[in-house]
Amino acid sequence: MPAKILFIGDIVGSPGRQAVARELHRLVDRHRIDLVIANGENAAGGFGITEDKARELFSLGIDVLTSGNHIWDKRESFPFINREERLIRPANYPPETVGRGSVVVRTAGGLKVGILNLEGRVFMNNLDCPFRAADREICRIREETRVILVDFHAEATSEKVALGWHLDGKVSAVIGTHTHVQTADERVLPGGTAYLTDAGMTGSFDSVIGVRKELAIERFTTQMPVRFEVAKKDIRLNGAVIEVDEESGRAISIERLSLTCP
Repeated sequence: MPAKILFIGDIVGSPGRQAVARELHRLVDRHRIDLVIANGENAAGGFGITEDKARELFSLGIDVLTSGNHIWDKRESFPFINREERLIRPANYPPETVGRGSVVVRTAGGLKVGILNLEGRVFMNNLDCPFRAADREICRIREETRVILVDFHAEATSEKVALGWHLDGKVSAVIGTHTHVQTADERVLPGGTAYLTDAGMTGSFDSVIGVRKELAIERFTTQMPVRFEVAKKDIRLNGAVIEVDEESGRAISIERLSLTCP
């Protein structure tokens, strides 16, 4: 029996949240989605997430929010991150870090799905090894379910591809986030793991990865501090639909999505 999981790429500010509000229910109906996962680390003003923005996204139909290095941008959200099981942070942060790195949830049909969040180390923070953290967490999650999706929040495509191959046959899907630029390499690997290097961004594409382009250009050309603001034109929703066999946990297919929101 197949199940369908919708993964939504990094939601950036109010334009990204508006895109989810406009398109999510239609996507769920069209693809007969059983579970919705989204990366929400930039949902509040383009940097970080707050309790009210997370609750807004949950109310729109998102079941689980993943994150990455920007999860810590709003310090006032730390108590909420610690309480809310449906908002996870990368599992390869130190054990003392607030929050949790994975969660197992049930779909409306009763299927258990494990979601694991990891952060890369190449050009990013000096964290614990995501490969070892993945092995440890997956071993634990597989005691409850074989249907597991991994959000790998990383900069380097080589690190993402390597983790995809490392986890082939161990998880249902490895979906990359962080760069806000969708890649066109979706495939099901030989062991049955759906893979996409980066799911892309949900927000303004008249921008530099969601930021007003003139501000990003000023930062690059002057090398001076510039206060970034979220761009608001040409809103799109990026993501992917993964179809998974419920019993084996093997992916059947992966379809990349890129929708322009009117």
